[in-house]
Amino acid sequence: MDSNDEKNPDLRERLRAMAQPLVDSVDSRLRRQVDERVDERVDATLTTRLAVLERAIADLDRSVKELQARLDG
Repeated sequence: MDSNDEKNPDLRERLRAMAQPLVDSVDSRLRRQVDERVDERVDATLTTRLAVLERAIADLDRSVKELQARLDG
């Protein structure tokens, strides 16, 4: 029974060593996918928020021009 106890951890270590490259590969792929999805969502959110700001700036610009036209006219 002692030889089984000695072989068992050795077998576990071998299996772990054989599986580690696969685990690392899957982990790397998942991280890339998550990073890409996060980047896409951040870009979409920023685009939406910037569009709102651009419209607000355009509205302010029109209002200022109208006020200047009233003052000049």
